Amino acid sequence: VDLKECLQSADFITSSDGNFKILEDGSVYTTSPVSLSAEKKTFSILLKDTQEHVQKKIHVSLVEEEKRKMRHARDTVLKRTKRRWGPIPSVMIENSLGPFPLQIQQVQSDTAQNYTIYYSASGPGIDQDPKGLFYIERETGNIFATRAVDREQYPSFQIICFATTPDGYSPEVPLVHTIRIEDDNDNAPYFTQDLFEFSVLENSKPGVVVGRVTAEDRDEPYTLHTTLKYRIVSQNPPVTPAFSLHGDTGVIAVLLPQLDRELVSSYTLLVEVRDMAGQPFGLCTTGTVVIRIEDTNDNAPSFKQTQYETRVEENRVNVEILRISVVDLDEPGSPGSGAVYEIIRGNDDRSFEITTDKNTNEGVLCVVKGLDYETAKQRVLVIAVNNEAPYMLAPHSQQLSQSTSSVTVHVLDMDEGPVFKPCHLRIDVKECEDIGTSIGRYVAEDPETGNSEGICYRIPPGQCNWINIDEKSGEVRTIKVLDRDVGEMRRGQCNITVLAIDRNGKTGTGTIQVVIQPGNKNHPRIAKTEYIMCRDRKPICLTAQDGDESPYGVPFSFRITDRSLASSWKITRHNDNSVYLSPKGDIPFGTYNIPVSVTDNGGKVGENYVKVNYCDCVTPTECTGGPRVYAAGNVTLGLWAILAMILGSLLLLLILITICGCCGSGVMHRQVTDDCANHNLIISNTEAPGEEVMDHNIIPLQSSCDQGGYGIKTGDQQTFEMVKGRGHTLESVKGGGHQTLGSVKEGGGGGGGQPVMDTCRYSYSEWHNFTHPRLGEKVHLCRQDEEQKHSEDYLLSYNYEGKGSLAGSVGCCSDQHEEEALDFLDQLEPKFRTLAETCIKR
Repeated sequence: VDLKECLQSADFITSSDGNFKILEDGSVYTTSPVSLSAEKKTFSILLKDTQEHVQKKIHVSLVEEEKRKMRHARDTVLKRTKRRWGPIPSVMIENSLGPFPLQIQQVQSDTAQNYTIYYSASGPGIDQDPKGLFYIERETGNIFATRAVDREQYPSFQIICFATTPDGYSPEVPLVHTIRIEDDNDNAPYFTQDLFEFSVLENSKPGVVVGRVTAEDRDEPYTLHTTLKYRIVSQNPPVTPAFSLHGDTGVIAVLLPQLDRELVSSYTLLVEVRDMAGQPFGLCTTGTVVIRIEDTNDNAPSFKQTQYETRVEENRVNVEILRISVVDLDEPGSPGSGAVYEIIRGNDDRSFEITTDKNTNEGVLCVVKGLDYETAKQRVLVIAVNNEAPYMLAPHSQQLSQSTSSVTVHVLDMDEGPVFKPCHLRIDVKECEDIGTSIGRYVAEDPETGNSEGICYRIPPGQCNWINIDEKSGEVRTIKVLDRDVGEMRRGQCNITVLAIDRNGKTGTGTIQVVIQPGNKNHPRIAKTEYIMCRDRKPICLTAQDGDESPYGVPFSFRITDRSLASSWKITRHNDNSVYLSPKGDIPFGTYNIPVSVTDNGGKVGENYVKVNYCDCVTPTECTGGPRVYAAGNVTLGLWAILAMILGSLLLLLILITICGCCGSGVMHRQVTDDCANHNLIISNTEAPGEEVMDHNIIPLQSSCDQGGYGIKTGDQQTFEMVKGRGHTLESVKGGGHQTLGSVKEGGGGGGGQPVMDTCRYSYSEWHNFTHPRLGEKVHLCRQDEEQKHSEDYLLSYNYEGKGSLAGSVGCCSDQHEEEALDFLDQLEPKFRTLAETCIKR
């Protein structure tokens, strides 16, 4: 069979039928006589690669060879004969006892019938190491072995056989012949380690794997010579068997359900390995296995004593006063035996502390806070102990209770120094307090007497230089103005150590923590104070700032402090630190300095002036120069403005006198009506006429004309309109808060809005209420030249209270007189300056 084609790397070849054997070159031969029946005889050849763990099978079937029929004598008889120049591989048993030389094979050439053939051989075992092990007879071709061979050293030999004639001719191709050394069970198995060491936790359950022992055998693999069996020969200590050993695998497992380290800490096993599948005639070897039992915390610690007593002087701190010992059966030094002590009662004030000495496993009890004899003469502590590792309950055992011990600590009385109560005092003080302000009192007591007599106080140097304490009373005062923005006060606090000294010179210490709380030291102010407002009167946003922290900052309160300006300007809240500033109604163009007070959340007030330039513009960039300045609500008028007012008043007075004369009869009334129809009469924003002027003599009611007109309407919306000849309306005035010329209320004051026609007279206040909201209108005396001059003469002849002219608007009729009119108006008293609105606005 072709073994290489099936599995080229095969290093193990065996047959499933012992009657047949397969050599390494694929030759199959019988090991005993074989009788073939009618049925086919089959067997398998198993090939294995032990390194790669690959195996394959070749199935072989044997059938009986059919007998050949004899031919006639005249026919040539063809007969196939077996060649002898290619024998099957030879087999030699290792460690053979001889006798030697031992013939193991013969090679012959079929040409020996015709030639004289001499045989020779070379290769390992002949002319190569081990030399002289084999030789071949020159004439017969017999191969002999001269001595025994160890298979483990030389498992096989391949020699080359030659057949030659005396003259050197080789009628045969050189023959490669294999001599295989058959294994003999001459090697006992051996353990791979001299000593096997394993460990397992105590109280492990049966079946838990502890480890595995391994052995090897140098004999031929996959034979009985290398089939091994393991067993435990003995156990030390010789108690109940604690472990089992699997015979085929060598695996050791727990057998005893209760492994107790405290009873047996380790086991030593004597194990045996035997070949020939453990048969008594097999070779064997013994080895040693040591199994250590690892500790678990199945034993709770317990105190050696249940009661202790100790003493300590009062006020002693960080001093050891007692050592406590425990007993633990677990392995020393392991977490299962490491003691952890705890004070479970009597240490509410944390005056005691207990730790573990790692070297001795003792509990060390210390005082960490001074004890007071006057408060308690003795303390009773209850101490418990546990282990570092969690407790593991052993099988079939009961839970143990925690071990405790009581310690009585006797406090010894000592003469002690003053004691501050409390030992740490916090004092909060607001910044900006005056120098010498008392911020608190810090005193100490004599523990023996319980009072503060004879104790003096001082602050050691090198601490806060802005706090001092009175030597006798313990009063704490400031020696600097506290400011969180200066020097070391920026930290906002300072810890001060205070010494208390009694009459005997004994000293006690305490600590004052002075914390500076933020104060209200900054005035709120408006960030931006100059603005330009155009004719759209878009509200101005005023934003205030304050350098103080909460709660002395926002929210801010805004208020206009000037009453006259507060009536024409209003403030609307936006958020905590800003408001909107806007006019309440129609106001003249000009610059207003508005005083606004801002109050922070702490009540501190900041005064600010907001300058608003109310300009006749669309965008603020258009307003570069502007009219005269209104300062604090006052108007400054020039000389020419005053002159124009006087001239305008006189002209208006002349017109009124003329109209009054014409209204004496129906003819005059009709004449005035005709004049109204033929001429343009435009309203001039002058102040009221005198007390004696009659309303129905000035302007007729409900009149109209073709080219222009005027009229008075009564009701909720009262309007006085004077229209040019071209038919353009100049002004409309709503009568909500003012009176029109034809709707004066009785008594000069109220809100009925009904015209009074019977008295035909108006007071100054009623006339002023009508003309005041119309001061922004420009007076146009746009009639014919002679009529204009007639009106000017009329106004110039009229004085009001002897103080000046009410016709300041006359100067506005011509642009060349505007500056002179302004200068004139500047000289008037405040009550007449409102007339300057006309010229300023235009």
